[in-house]
Amino acid sequence: MKKLSNILFALLLTGMLGAQNIPESMDYTMLYDFLDELATDGVIHINSAIQPYSRNTIAALLREAQQKDSLLNQRQKDDLLFYMQDFALELDTIPDYRLYGHDNRAQWTDKRTFNLSLVEPAFHYKTDNNKFKMMIKPILGMDIYASKKGIITKRWYGAEVQMDIVGHVSIWGSLRDKSWKGTGLLNKDYFPDQYAQIDGSKITKGQYLNNLQGVQYKEANYGGDFSDSRGGISLYDWWGSISVQRENIRWGDAYHASNIISNHSPAFPMITLNLKPCRWFEFNYFHAWLVSNVLDSTYFYQERYTEGETRLHYRPANKFMAANMFTFSPIRQLSFSFGNSIVYSERNVQAAYFIPIAFYKSLDHLLTKGLGTENQNSQMFFTISTRNLKHLHVYASVFVDEFQFARLKKSNPEHNLVSYLVGFNWSGWPVRGLSLKGEFMRANSLTYDHSIPTLTYASNSYTLGHYMGANAQSVFAELQYKPVRGLALKLNYTCDTKFNAYDYVRGINSQIIAYKPFDERIWQNDVVGFNATYEIFNNCYAVIDFQFNHARAFAPSSARKAGEDRGWNADGTSRELSGDDLAAYYLNKYTLLYFQGKNFTFMCVLIISF
Repeated sequence: MKKLSNILFALLLTGMLGAQNIPESMDYTMLYDFLDELATDGVIHINSAIQPYSRNTIAALLREAQQKDSLLNQRQKDDLLFYMQDFALELDTIPDYRLYGHDNRAQWTDKRTFNLSLVEPAFHYKTDNNKFKMMIKPILGMDIYASKKGIITKRWYGAEVQMDIVGHVSIWGSLRDKSWKGTGLLNKDYFPDQYAQIDGSKITKGQYLNNLQGVQYKEANYGGDFSDSRGGISLYDWWGSISVQRENIRWGDAYHASNIISNHSPAFPMITLNLKPCRWFEFNYFHAWLVSNVLDSTYFYQERYTEGETRLHYRPANKFMAANMFTFSPIRQLSFSFGNSIVYSERNVQAAYFIPIAFYKSLDHLLTKGLGTENQNSQMFFTISTRNLKHLHVYASVFVDEFQFARLKKSNPEHNLVSYLVGFNWSGWPVRGLSLKGEFMRANSLTYDHSIPTLTYASNSYTLGHYMGANAQSVFAELQYKPVRGLALKLNYTCDTKFNAYDYVRGINSQIIAYKPFDERIWQNDVVGFNATYEIFNNCYAVIDFQFNHARAFAPSSARKAGEDRGWNADGTSRELSGDDLAAYYLNKYTLLYFQGKNFTFMCVLIISF
């Protein structure tokens, strides 16, 4: 009996293992861009709708490209050799930096099991039988922004450790301590901390529209600080994985910003499941613990503050999310994906949403409809990607927040709450190393929003979808050239436009979605930028960036409509501004003070890891 139980336990454990282990940061843009280039050239096949990729997956792709090196030009061969050093442990060896011309004397190695390098700072170790592998890297970086409005510096430091045990267990963790400083950099003007009190709940009424990574700041009179701790543990094998982790994720093909799940919000803790049992099918699922930023007036701590005085400390309301994505690749270089998700707020997690393969809206109706109460917030999404024409990647995705077929009739003025995105990348022809990217996104009114603050499609008050939010559009174009290994020159243009701003008010919801979307422009930001990035050695970047932006706001010419945001009082009640006052309100609501108006901004960056 004991022997049988051991066998069953082993089978159960095997069933939990998978082909995904340590995720590689999406901030490693040069690597991700190289993999995309190889895929667009037809050298490898990737599912770019689900990111980040695992380090094992990347190592396998690099090995595949090495076996097809006859399809690569000399610069791509140099890049390939360069990146394979960073994934040496996954390739069952240790880095040998001499392979790409580095005579690194500041290192200690036995060329077989360990390597400690100071000039390319990292420690790599593996046993002879490859049953244990470890990598430790320091993290260090600084950004310097300079414009007529002053100088802003961002610095960060920390460390990262990765371990792999017996080829089935991965453990990783990292800590980054970050700080923003600068003359005139005041938290009330720069950081998204615009709150209003409504019925005792703290809700965000303002959120800046930009593609910067969202964080939860600890404000200071010189700017803001925050720390970012990520990591996890994963059980994996060749066909799937299960993990507990806190990481950023992105669902949906995009070169600028995804409209399904972007990595705009801060990383959140989650349980993940990845299955890839065959070449043509992949399944992904997660259950996440989000941050509502809404106080629960019934949940508080009592603190004895002084003699005879007790203070109450209200706790945030719970907020969770479950999501799945099915990806099919019937032929090489063609993938289409579909999935659904739900954001819910309960006292405790709901077991039904731990079912990976489920339609969550149906479960939601089962759990709430009979009570005559409000449903939770469910979504659906679809994406398609093709690289079947060599040198061309075309993709599209649709995010469905709320949908009714009746709204498709021309006689019905109501619109569905959807966001759609299309894009392309023309790469490697007629000039090798040259690529042209284009991307267009639109989101109808109230998409990503909800009448209940705890059920919005957001975490830490940052939208989980496209950073532009509802009733908005974004146009992005970029020309990139890679003349030599490690160097990327980019010229890009972004035009972000926000139209009439509406609050999701349940009682007049049907009236609001009957308004014409994309009607009157209230905010626009045009950005033209030039970026030169050189990867000196693995995970070490030097970046120079020149940028011109023009951020401005406009007051609608029409009368205020029901549910339209035209200003808020300090007590959380709505008001009606007009003219220049309303334009100034929108500008302050959507734009960082540093980037309001016309600005020429110079930025230089030095990064060791991310």
